[in-house]
Amino acid sequence: MMNLFDTEKTQSLHIRNKEDYTDIWLTPPEIIQALGQFDLDPCAHIEQPWETAKTMYTIKDDGYSKEWFGRVWMNPPYSEIDRWMQKLSIYGNGIALTFARTETQYFHNYVWGKAKGIFFFDGRLNFHRANGVKAKMNAGAPSVLIAYGRENAEVLKTCKLRGFYTEL
Repeated sequence: MMNLFDTEKTQSLHIRNKEDYTDIWLTPPEIIQALGQFDLDPCAHIEQPWETAKTMYTIKDDGYSKEWFGRVWMNPPYSEIDRWMQKLSIYGNGIALTFARTETQYFHNYVWGKAKGIFFFDGRLNFHRANGVKAKMNAGAPSVLIAYGRENAEVLKTCKLRGFYTEL
């Protein structure tokens, strides 16, 4: 059995210690509200306590394999971030929430040269647990919003969230 805590894979997960290991960290609802209505969230939690998009696919639906449509919101499972970011970069109409690990392979392959804008949050986010309760500790790393498509870049540029926007 693979020990996740001895591998590079842990660098993409939202964890601080073994007790916090999970791939389910919900986007704070105020972020979704600040970005406007989304048509699809292909990575919603099974018991998502608030709406992230008009249509929300969960792991049971296999949102990765389904056809995507409209404006996509994506807070991907960080343990599989490469494939999800690749799909969104090819799809080209949406916003992703990821860690600001700009040196990583997924950033080089699917953000730099493909995204239209990035929003760097001022400070670290406090995600919510699967039950909707806000985590007591921050994410442990800085986060960014990544826009694919000019309209989504404009949303990041003009949103009322605290942070810094840069066009790509």
